[in-house]
Amino acid sequence: MGKEKEGDVERGATQEVKAIRAFSDSIRIAMVVAFYFVVSMALVFLNKNLMSKEFEYPLFITWFQLIVAVVCVTFLGAIGQSVETFSFIPPMDFKIETAQKVLPLALIFVAMVAFNNLCLLWVEVTFYQVARSTTIGFTIVFTYLILGQPTSWPAIRSCLIVILGFVVGSYGEVRFTWFGVIFGVVSSCFVSLYGIYVKKIMAAVDNNQWKLLFYNNLLSIFFMIPFIWLAGEAEGLKSNELLWEFKTWVNLTITGLFGFLINIAVFLQIRFTSPLTNNIVGTAKACVQTFVAMIAYRNPISFLNGVGIFLVIAGSFIYSHIRYSEMKSTDPKQSDVSTGTIKSADEVKK
Repeated sequence: MGKEKEGDVERGATQEVKAIRAFSDSIRIAMVVAFYFVVSMALVFLNKNLMSKEFEYPLFITWFQLIVAVVCVTFLGAIGQSVETFSFIPPMDFKIETAQKVLPLALIFVAMVAFNNLCLLWVEVTFYQVARSTTIGFTIVFTYLILGQPTSWPAIRSCLIVILGFVVGSYGEVRFTWFGVIFGVVSSCFVSLYGIYVKKIMAAVDNNQWKLLFYNNLLSIFFMIPFIWLAGEAEGLKSNELLWEFKTWVNLTITGLFGFLINIAVFLQIRFTSPLTNNIVGTAKACVQTFVAMIAYRNPISFLNGVGIFLVIAGSFIYSHIRYSEMKSTDPKQSDVSTGTIKSADEVKK
């Protein structure tokens, strides 16, 4: 009897330990998801507020954010050698051979973030999700044309839902602008290309997303300069008094920090959950973001616009779930592969 009681006590203690660990894991996951939510939404609204009528320089803003990201990843890579918290970021070194391989990706990235910020400049935040919703469609087309990989019919059908939402949402947008829609579509095109080329170039950076972030952003800083000049932003900046105000540089630095933090947020979310959870949270964030924007900016939403937003978000969620299920059934290991690099780039532009 004594031994049985001891066994019961041990089993009870073990179950209690498991319960405590499960509760601890749940708290940690909740904190990671909350961190992603806050950082991702804050980045959109910070960029929108920064690109006011008095400071309409989306390319310059993007350029400065890239500088902040390079400084952050280089600094954290250096201290990661002695601080365990940041040990997941390796030390950065520059190699010409690697830079040459990343060069095409950097050009695509520059176009992607530039057109994205131009889109955000011309559209309301409530319409932003719709304006950039054609990414899935372009991904299906480019995956077949570039990688030779066909897409399943269930995934294509979910894409059709997104496209229908794009058409309905655009038609119902109260403050519709062709510039915003065109910039959104072009940005979506480059988002798709970026995701595909990341897969092709990851091997050049030892399959490390942080090294890719370092090389990609560093090269993009130099490629962005002629675009800033050609767009006339350099000339406008010279005569803009806000450029010489301390507050402006503080706001620029804050948006740059949040642009980098989204990389860490996505990395942590995928590490402690899964790529599917990351996509689901991203979809939920889009819903909340639209609602908050409607209240904060008092953006009017028509019935058709609301239907379009719902179809875009629902179709995106269905597509993400189908693609993840297909990856997992084909190769179970794929369900644990971090897609943080692709997603984080997409979030930086958001």
